[in-house]
Amino acid sequence: MKTKVVRINPKSPEANLILDAARLVHQGGLVIFPTETVYGIAADHANPQAMRRLQAVKKRSAGKPFSVMIAQKELIGNYTDHQDPKLFKLIDHYWPGPLTVIVPTGKAGGTLGIRIPDHPVALKLVEHAHCTIAAPSANVEGAPAPTTCAEALRDLDGLVDMAIDSGPVAIGTASTIVDFATDPLSVVREGAISTADVLKVTGTRQVLFVCTGNSCRSVMAEYLFRKMLGAHPDVTVASAGIGVYFHSAASAEAVNVLREEGIEARAHRSRPVTSMLLKQADLIFVMTRAHRNQVLERAPSVEKRVYLLGEFASHKVRHEHDLDIPDPIGKAQGEYQLCRDAIKDCLGRIKGLV
Repeated sequence: MKTKVVRINPKSPEANLILDAARLVHQGGLVIFPTETVYGIAADHANPQAMRRLQAVKKRSAGKPFSVMIAQKELIGNYTDHQDPKLFKLIDHYWPGPLTVIVPTGKAGGTLGIRIPDHPVALKLVEHAHCTIAAPSANVEGAPAPTTCAEALRDLDGLVDMAIDSGPVAIGTASTIVDFATDPLSVVREGAISTADVLKVTGTRQVLFVCTGNSCRSVMAEYLFRKMLGAHPDVTVASAGIGVYFHSAASAEAVNVLREEGIEARAHRSRPVTSMLLKQADLIFVMTRAHRNQVLERAPSVEKRVYLLGEFASHKVRHEHDLDIPDPIGKAQGEYQLCRDAIKDCLGRIKGLV
């Protein structure tokens, strides 16, 4: 029996057709589908019968693992406890996209390859299947990976239940595979992303400043520290707020006191603290103990990378309470100047950490 072929618009996928394909995968079927790199075969990774069938169709060597696809970056935490900031820098930079990361699963030395496809049809299929999708390329082992549905069906017609035809793929080169289960990380397969680009992203250190609204204290810290570092291509500096719910400009007072330092910050827009932002930071500096507690609620694994900025003041006081840098919001311009100077004093002592 020939495989059922369904044409789905890659720019505006028909929801009913996607749901039919997703339901089929969830029920143990095999579905050829497009990604931005090559065409793949979707199967329920948790279904032993489906996986045995997938291995037979692929003529896959025994013991060779299958990578899986997920729909959101944050879901990687469902598969691994790995907390290396390099991992989160790389997936934040390239996902969705042609990057597969191999991570330890914590089960007797087990590992798993994971990626998020950058294709509307693939993403919708992964979202609606309601299972972890194994997704190798749609070819028998040793044959070229297909870039069209027709190429995939040359060897697999009649062996899979459905094939989604969304036209030629955009890239036509397999994803780059980076192994984080080794130390140091290694590029197992160079694909659409070069080894040099992988090393550039993972070799960058990230410094994050956190306050409440990302409108004054963390903004001053970010911009002052950038100026202090000067041209430093291996370090990125950012700021975010625990209580940010929409993007807004920095306070006029913060902009003014930074201008006194020769820094222009009118273009700044606030952003919220997220677990992904925290996990990719090498150093996190918060303004108060309350901020530290809130950071750890979002990402407990970053505990050893979070510091009170006030710990680096030149004249430490005895009481930990006094290490908080108070919020100048709503106060006179002079209070913002004092806050800026206190932050600047601390920044001079953290420069050596990066």
